[in-house]
Amino acid sequence: MNLEKFKQQHMEIINCITQLRHFSREGIVENAVELSRLIVAMSSIIKLHLAVEDKILYPALESMNNPVLKRMGKRFQEEMACIASVYIDFAKKWNSANNLAKNSEEFRSEANKVLKILYERMQRENIDFYPVIEAS
Repeated sequence: MNLEKFKQQHMEIINCITQLRHFSREGIVENAVELSRLIVAMSSIIKLHLAVEDKILYPALESMNNPVLKRMGKRFQEEMACIASVYIDFAKKWNSANNLAKNSEEFRSEANKVLKILYERMQRENIDFYPVIEAS
């Protein structure tokens, strides 16, 4: 199975996270417009990524005659449902420059938690999940 598009999307999401960190360090209030733009852009990538996983990747793993991949796919899909829900709530709350500027420290706190979870998940996929799929 070719996972290059998934890996590319991970790189795009990580790039967005890096930019979010940069602009947050430079000042949330001063960069609220750019931060909200990045959140919207990253959300588009994440939604597309999740849709393709649900429509193509996980069904393909389920149809394979490989019980290890079936279990891994199921576990990763179930875990991602929870992470996706947390991220979507975060993105809805912080996609407004006005809200970011008014609640900068709350944004910083939530962003540190949510983006860390998202980043760690992508690393697990890149290191633990994708290589197993590619080796099958």
